[in-house]
Amino acid sequence: MAKQNRTLPQNSGQMFVTDGGIETHMIFNQGHDLPNFTVFQLNDSEQGRQAMREYYQPYVEIAAKAGQGFLFDTNTWRANPDWGALVGYDAARLRAVNMAAIRFSRTVAEGFHLAGVPTVVSGAIGPRRDAWQYDDAMSVDEAMAYHADQVAAFAAAGADLVTAYTLTNTPEAIGIARLAEAAGLPCVLSFTLETDGHLPGGKSLGTAIGEVEAATGGSPAYYMINCVHPIHFASTIRHAGAWVDRIGGLRVNASMKSHAELDESETLDIGDWQDLAQRYQRLLPLLPNIRVIGGCCGTDHRHIGAICHHCLPGQRDQEVQHERLRHSA
Repeated sequence: MAKQNRTLPQNSGQMFVTDGGIETHMIFNQGHDLPNFTVFQLNDSEQGRQAMREYYQPYVEIAAKAGQGFLFDTNTWRANPDWGALVGYDAARLRAVNMAAIRFSRTVAEGFHLAGVPTVVSGAIGPRRDAWQYDDAMSVDEAMAYHADQVAAFAAAGADLVTAYTLTNTPEAIGIARLAEAAGLPCVLSFTLETDGHLPGGKSLGTAIGEVEAATGGSPAYYMINCVHPIHFASTIRHAGAWVDRIGGLRVNASMKSHAELDESETLDIGDWQDLAQRYQRLLPLLPNIRVIGGCCGTDHRHIGAICHHCLPGQRDQEVQHERLRHSA
């Protein structure tokens, strides 16, 4: 039986909305020049921080209307040594920007609190290498050495948890989980899935979760699925074993295209957010412990708003009440 972390409100039954794909939104929709999706660079200028404040503004209303909390994932998916070096960030600058991202999220969260929306702040981690290609060279020891500084920065800045996204292999997941446990931080692990519902390289999601559970004593707070459209993993979930109870969050892609197709595309495929929301809604009954809902590549506040409308009873109840009041006026 996996250990459950009792410090997170998600694991006590509270639902949280999170944002869409911040990297694709800021680059394709907002026109920011951020090579290799290094959105963390926005933290280092007032202009960039203002862009981030504006980015989060629609989510205040979305979470408030849904009657749920909001989970901040910092914009630090690429704020690790190899990717940071490509844009001139050494270890000291990376530590500073990772810590600043936590503090910035706390500041923006004040606006959510004024609207009655509770918040949680997660330090976001990305893989060392490609998020869409299987990393068969990664080892647990390499993962721990590589990600140690980022986890330490989040712990020093007072993050509520760390979340590692777009993982393609289990050694990297295990290494991050061990680092988080040593730092006293709850940890969430999210795997990239391909169009067949398996991890890049062919491993099944259930097998990947089982391997991490066995190697860590079940220390992760829960697992997530991200960077994939629901049509590509619905069958995987529908025929899942007991491991499905460990899935606590979804961040889905807007596009039905494969990663290979998306990689070759020069434009952003935002898909159909109403169709996406309806597919999301059909998945939730199969995932009894989902507590975080959000988006990944190609999604923005429009997709998340539609998903909340279809999936969260708090929003539907408020909309029905609003209609009743309007007609009785």
